[in-house]
Amino acid sequence: MSDVFENDIEKLSPEELAALEDDNVQQDVSGGDFVYPDPLFKLKLEYSSEGVYATVTGKMDLKAGDYVIIPTRYGKDLALVMGKAVCPVGIRPSDVITIDRKALPEDVKRAEELKKKEESAFKIFQEKVAVHKLDMKLIATHYLLEEQKVLFFFSAENRVDFRELVKDLVSVFKMRIELRQIGVRDESRITGGLGVCGRPYCCHSVSDKLRPVSIRMAKDQNLSLNSMKISGQCGRLLCCLSYEHEWYAEARKKLPNEGLRLVYDGTNFRITEVNPLTRMIKMSGEDGRLLEIAASRFEHTNGRWSIN
Repeated sequence: MSDVFENDIEKLSPEELAALEDDNVQQDVSGGDFVYPDPLFKLKLEYSSEGVYATVTGKMDLKAGDYVIIPTRYGKDLALVMGKAVCPVGIRPSDVITIDRKALPEDVKRAEELKKKEESAFKIFQEKVAVHKLDMKLIATHYLLEEQKVLFFFSAENRVDFRELVKDLVSVFKMRIELRQIGVRDESRITGGLGVCGRPYCCHSVSDKLRPVSIRMAKDQNLSLNSMKISGQCGRLLCCLSYEHEWYAEARKKLPNEGLRLVYDGTNFRITEVNPLTRMIKMSGEDGRLLEIAASRFEHTNGRWSIN
């Protein structure tokens, strides 16, 4: 790896590194050889920007822009059809649900009415939090379409004892109340915003089904190890690091590793940088020479690398 990188990552404590990386960075979310049902639709829960993959039973004519009623972890709710999913990415077979029915015009109208109620519920929640002096930040409020339930998504640095708050909220809303403490990535997915690239957050606009991101991905892609440059607004590693990691991992298998020593032109050289994109390899020699050689000139035979 190039010596010009800003390696502040190497100076971070284990706790600080853990704050950058996702949990379960080795998690495998692929479906293996599972054959996904056809048709398979990509849906979106608009209140949380959460992606859902779903199939149908019988004949149901669906197109992008339609609304459907689906079962969610919180209860039956409205979801927007994004279109057919040809190559599902980052999901398990168990993640695929079945659509209950196509939403009726009155369902969509009721959902719009509930959105107006959510604005009022948001303010009430904040007022009650202030009364109970709780350290929590409300992110979003949502009324389920087919359930007498209102959801409150909040973030907090520590666990919060909100039992008295829930009792207070029930007395106001006269329905089931559910509070969900969410993480920093979930908060960014719900609120949205612009990343350092100038484009909307990946988790909000592209997909929330990304593989967990690790420091290893940044290293494999020869990126700067300055935590400020490879972290998003949420404080975690950039989601986009996971997009091309598989390509980089496969490309590096066909190239020598940095740090490898070999003899070329009668001099001992050490490989200092490998660039899978340009397929150029930099080496420094004991005689002071700095060379940049095309990867196509390297050969791996009998477990050893050489240059032809």
